[in-house]
Amino acid sequence: MPIINTSQGIGGILNSFRSLVEGAEKITFVGTPGFCTPFAELLGFVVRDRKLIFIPNLDFEKARSISMAPEGMQLGEPVDAHADVAVLLGGLAMPKIGVSPEKAGEIASKVLEGSEKRKIIGVCFQSMFTQQKWDEVINFDYIINADLAVDVLET
Repeated sequence: MPIINTSQGIGGILNSFRSLVEGAEKITFVGTPGFCTPFAELLGFVVRDRKLIFIPNLDFEKARSISMAPEGMQLGEPVDAHADVAVLLGGLAMPKIGVSPEKAGEIASKVLEGSEKRKIIGVCFQSMFTQQKWDEVINFDYIINADLAVDVLET
């Protein structure tokens, strides 16, 4: 996959995501509870005017809405997870989670049933999708890959 844009920081991730989902009315994030949930909420914040959904693990029936509340982005009521965009979050591809790319691709296809726009976006850190070869199994339209540098300072 060729690189089409390069940016830095959280703002770079969020701006890239917002541009890739332009025109989508409904966006479904698929990820692991706990680890991926805050990333779905963070990405969802920049498109909070859309219908947003989170599917924990690959359990389509447990899909919940994501909406803005006074306390910030929150998971809400059960909702239909069909959408224009399926966003697969990189936590799913971590080997210890045990999710196969084939199963993740199946849930993405189920999310997109009935949509004319049909877009699959992967969002990951440290090239997780390419390292685990998910890009060879899932027909991603785009992958947002970010690298993190961590410095711990002592004063």
